[in-house]
Formats: sequence, structure tokens, C-alpha cells
Amino acid sequence: FPLFFRVSKDGRVERFHNYVYAHPSDNCNTGVRSKDVNNNSARLYLPKITGKKQKFPLLMYIHGGGFSIESTFSSGHDKYLQSIVTKANVVALSVNYRLAPEHLLPTCYDDSWSVIRWTSLHVEPWLKDHVDFSRVFLASESAGANIVHDMVVRASASEKPLGESFKIAGITLIHPFFGNYEVDKYCSFVFPECEGLDVPRLNPAAHLRLLSSLICRKVIVFTAEKDFLRERSLTYYDALKKSGWNGEVEIMETQGEDHVFHLLEPNCEKAGLLMKRLVEFFNEKI
Repeated sequence: FPLFFRVSKDGRVERFHNYVYAHPSDNCNTGVRSKDVNNNSARLYLPKITGKKQKFPLLMYIHGGGFSIESTFSSGHDKYLQSIVTKANVVALSVNYRLAPEHLLPTCYDDSWSVIRWTSLHVEPWLKDHVDFSRVFLASESAGANIVHDMVVRASASEKPLGESFKIAGITLIHPFFGNYEVDKYCSFVFPECEGLDVPRLNPAAHLRLLSSLICRKVIVFTAEKDFLRERSLTYYDALKKSGWNGEVEIMETQGEDHVFHLLEPNCEKAGLLMKRLVEFFNEKI
């Protein structure tokens, strides 16, 4: 799979994308502090604190990368989270998960859910002291956005709720990776337990009942004109509107750009506009 990895007959995995590790840090310019938590399953970012009892919305971010590349600890994602925390004035928890093909799906979903469950326990001091758990947001791009959607579906149907104080207010899906009814050899390889092309995790638009029961109040979907996944994002948006879900869904398209352009060129004007809408979304009253 040229975009992601090669698996040799002896089982050796060769990735075609290697990230640069970024250490957690205290940023003296922005006041943002970060540390790795829960046995290195996540990186926690704290914005500049101006008051002892100051509470912030919580952004839980689950990185993309085809379920098989990238990391919470990569320099690119670390810089992007630092930027979001600074501009949106939120606490952010960037979720890490084990990668395919060494760890086939649904491992990434289960790992992410485990971090969300841990977060809901309020055991980490930064979270306990500085998070307004009634304003939790989930966000990501590409395959990470797929995981984000599944986390909300799981939270909506969970027999063990995350707690009365833990409320998912909204989700942000940036150029989400969703399947359709066409054969996808890559998905079949990394998700061998998948029973078909219309399973909820891969093709949520085919499951209106699940969409109608989402517990969050707001969803925003970002698309890009040249993104090969654009039509699937539009299908998801249309299905959510038709499902009977009683929340608010919005779509924002960036003209002339391709898949995850905002991570490849985070300083370009159009990436700035996308960031501006993210900041507004995380600070809107819900």
C-alpha cells in the first residue's frame, strides 16, 4: 500500500512515512504546557492559566494517518495541537493508539475508547482542576475523524455512561475517511474482521438509526474541493441531516485544496480560515 506501508512475506513492516518525535514542553511564548499521561497513551495540553479556578472546554483529538502512520507525538501534530490550544483557549488531550498492520482494527477504536473512559474519571490533576467536562469536543482529520465518529456512536449506545458531568458537546470531522459500497483492499487488509462494506464504522451513512441517536449537539464537517474523499463527506452530511437527529450539522468546503492540506501547509491562508472556524466552534455556546 504505497501511501502507508509494505508488509514482507516474513511479516516485516516497512512504513513509507516516518515522523519526527516532539517532546512535551513548556512554551514560554504562548504559555502552553504539555505532558504525556495515562502510560503515554495521550499527550495533554494546558493553555495559559490566568486564574486559579479557571475552567476550559476539553478538546479530545485523535490523529489521522490511515490507521497505520503518524502519532500523537509527531512534531506536526504536536505543533498543530499547540496552535489550537493557544488560539481556542481549550485544554486538549491528544489520543495515541496502536497502529495497523501490527495491530489490526478494531484496536485503534478500542485504544481510543480506553483513553476517553480514563479521561471521564477525572483522575489527572490538570483535567480535574481546569476542565469544564460539560463542554467536551472530539475532533480529527481523515482516519482519525472516522475514529471520532465511532467514539460518539459508542458513547451514545454505551451501557456504562461516561458520567453525568462528562458531556460530548460537539464533534469536528476534517476530511473524514469513510467507506462506501465499493471494494476497498486497504480496509479489508487492516480490518479483516469487517463483515462487509456497509458496516457502521466504515460507512456510517448507511446506518441512519445510529446517526439519529448521536448524543452530541453539534457536528461540523470540513471538506476540500480536490479531496478524493469529498463525496463520502457529503454523503455523511446528507445522511446525518436525513436521519432525524435533532442536533445542528454544518459543512464547510475549502476550494482548490486537497486532503489534509491544513496539516501539510498550516501557515497558508486557507488553513488559517479553517483554524478560525475551529476556534469559533469550540467556543460557541451549546
